[in-house]
Amino acid sequence: MPQTTPTELESRAAQSAVVDSTLSAEGYKKSLTGRQVTMIAMGGAIGVGLFMGAGGRLASTGPALIFSYAIAGVIAYLLMRALGELIMYRQTSGSFVSYAGEMFGKKGAYLSGWMYFINWAMTGIAELIAIGLYFQFFFPNVPVELSAIAALLLLVGVNLLSVKAFGEFEFWASCLKVGAIVIFLAVGTFMVVTNAQVGDGNASVSNLFAAEGGMFPKGALVMILVLNAVIFAYNGIELVGITAGEMQDPAKEVPKAIRAVVFRIVVFYVGSVTLLAMLLPSDQYVAGTSPFVTVFGQMGLGWMGDVMNMIVITAALSSCNSGLYSIGRIFRTMANNGHAPEWLTRMSKSHVPYAAILAIGAVYLVGILLNIWLGGSHAFDLALNSASIGVIFTWGAIFASQIALRKKKGKVSSLPAPGGTWTSWAGLVALLAITVLIGFDTMTSKTGEVFHLGLWTLATIPFFALVLWLGWQKVKNNEPKSALYS
Repeated sequence: MPQTTPTELESRAAQSAVVDSTLSAEGYKKSLTGRQVTMIAMGGAIGVGLFMGAGGRLASTGPALIFSYAIAGVIAYLLMRALGELIMYRQTSGSFVSYAGEMFGKKGAYLSGWMYFINWAMTGIAELIAIGLYFQFFFPNVPVELSAIAALLLLVGVNLLSVKAFGEFEFWASCLKVGAIVIFLAVGTFMVVTNAQVGDGNASVSNLFAAEGGMFPKGALVMILVLNAVIFAYNGIELVGITAGEMQDPAKEVPKAIRAVVFRIVVFYVGSVTLLAMLLPSDQYVAGTSPFVTVFGQMGLGWMGDVMNMIVITAALSSCNSGLYSIGRIFRTMANNGHAPEWLTRMSKSHVPYAAILAIGAVYLVGILLNIWLGGSHAFDLALNSASIGVIFTWGAIFASQIALRKKKGKVSSLPAPGGTWTSWAGLVALLAITVLIGFDTMTSKTGEVFHLGLWTLATIPFFALVLWLGWQKVKNNEPKSALYS
């Protein structure tokens, strides 16, 4: 056999080093820049939850919703610090699935991966349907499903091009969303300070206490019960963990994003909701209509309402784009673990997991088509609410992995979470309490019929548990394609 000389070995090692400097360990291209990472981290969590959902929650909760967003913001901050510690311990596009696998074994990776899939499968479908509904505002004769499918094709195309294309799309979409919020905060503050007229009343701090019961017109308990929906609004904040494997300089960008992004998002959410409650009494907002559109409509600025509707569409596109990106990477990690079909590991020449992206795109397409059949039933609302179970489990997996990291290896990360494991334990307790509170969530139809949405949502947990258990029996003996647990 021909002998390999030391010089040849050194040459191969040098070539390998060059490859390693441009590609991640999983084979992804390290293309995401600092400006893209910062905006992706902010934009991922700013979606229809604020631009659309805050109106209905203000109507059902009152100004007390401000405290709900603040409480959820504290939990989100603890989550991001726990995730930051994990990322700076080891950067991987598998993110919390890889961390759960390392800390809790194959079953931990399996559960966290499929629960994240449930989260984004439900969320992505809902956002695509929202795009179709808002598109009808401009083109009422275009079917909702047609607009939703067109949006899906656009997003799948962007994700299939390259991670750089995804990063640029998210950067500019996030700039638009963040810019709109900053302008609203500035204009809204000016209107409150000058006591400007809005509709039949005036913008004023007194609007926070205008209703009977002051800031708690529906009672203080409602402020706690709505935390389930508010936590869901922060969904996507964990995206920075998945992008870490494709950053050009994660050691520099991750700490910057972790430290700054949560604060900014909380300011945007809490600040926007506070101003909305000051500009109009909370009972003037309605579910299904952007609260920003409501405010501008009351001011007689209908054209600004049109602009906000465009931003709502952009927000939904951006959030769904993030979902395609993240679940595509997670799907591929699961396939490498032996917990999903092996063909999902396939990569394109531009280092994009095209098979996984096409797979989640197919799931979204089926969901859009099912919307025609479900129509106005509660089934679709139940499916969307079930996504919050996936969010809670994902966040819980991150908290638990940080606790396990400290227990197994000590303080080994360059970005340790403040408070050590105590903050993660506090986060887990808060998530458990929110899970219990889901059972009290209800919906009231236009006819006055009360649907116990929360109880039905909790009833899906045994169903998910059974399906996941059956799946585990099928894949538990599969050997992983790569050593992701070491």
